[in-house]
Amino acid sequence: MDINVIYDYCLNKKGTVEEFPFDQETLTFKVGGKIYLLLNLTKWEQGNRFINLKCDPERAEELRADYNEITPGYHMSKKHWNSVQLGGAVQWNLLKELIDHSYDLVFNSLSKKLKDEIVHL
Repeated sequence: MDINVIYDYCLNKKGTVEEFPFDQETLTFKVGGKIYLLLNLTKWEQGNRFINLKCDPERAEELRADYNEITPGYHMSKKHWNSVQLGGAVQWNLLKELIDHSYDLVFNSLSKKLKDEIVHL
């Protein structure tokens, strides 16, 4: 999986911004100031290609049961975040669906005012 594909996909989502809020290695994608995807660039370059995505807790459990590459979120709330190891059974179509789900969870948690501002960008 090419990191640029993920990068472009996220930046094309309405209201998404990229930031490095923790350090210069941890790339985050946010909507409305809240993270929906993050990854460590150093680990990525070293071949440990995984991303963290927000996920509905019930769905998170189902995904973890179905895919060895999906585990509780690394350094995140294990209930609300999954780590997705790329390069195995998780193909691009599923990954897009998981990114969309994460984005939607965060977007839907925003205030009505903020959602309206983003929609009308």
